[in-house]
Amino acid sequence: MKKTVFIHRLLVIFLTLFAISCSSDDTHVQAQNNENMAQKMYITIDGRTESITLADNNATKALVARLQEAPVTITLNSSGGFEIWGALGFSLPTSNEQINAQPGDVILYNGSNICIFYGTNSWSYTRLGKVDNLSASELASFLKAGDSNIKVTLSLDNTTSISNINISTGKYPSKVYTLQGTLAQTNQRGIIIQNGKKILR
Repeated sequence: MKKTVFIHRLLVIFLTLFAISCSSDDTHVQAQNNENMAQKMYITIDGRTESITLADNNATKALVARLQEAPVTITLNSSGGFEIWGALGFSLPTSNEQINAQPGDVILYNGSNICIFYGTNSWSYTRLGKVDNLSASELASFLKAGDSNIKVTLSLDNTTSISNINISTGKYPSKVYTLQGTLAQTNQRGIIIQNGKKILR
């Protein structure tokens, strides 16, 4: 009888240790999967938003930190028949290498300029990322290839504009937004949109 109880207890201990080991392995795998998940940035031009999968480097980490504060709106211009580019208004860390840029590539040039390609070019750049799921012709249309003074908004949120406010029924978004359509911070100063109205605070 005592031997049976001992074996039973030993089996319970073994099964408990096995379950803990499996749980630990699952947690480790999940952590690795989370680390491998690609960071996304969103680009909005003329009311249309597309996603960008970011590279993993110091430049993109600094850019994400900047965008966590607020979206960034910049003015870009077409150049060379293969890109739109312009000043970010701030500098990012560089890790330049010779890159054969392809349509959709988002590149840092000289530490403070962003280039978004709808064609190809080879130069010493720092890679920032790539626009997702657009062909070269779709990119040229989205990026307004050939135009000047293209307003581009970079953000970490794919909701960059406010729409579908039903004035007739009095239904408005319940949250407070910036003019760019992102959620306003509690202590944010300037013009905000609350209950469908612009308010200065």
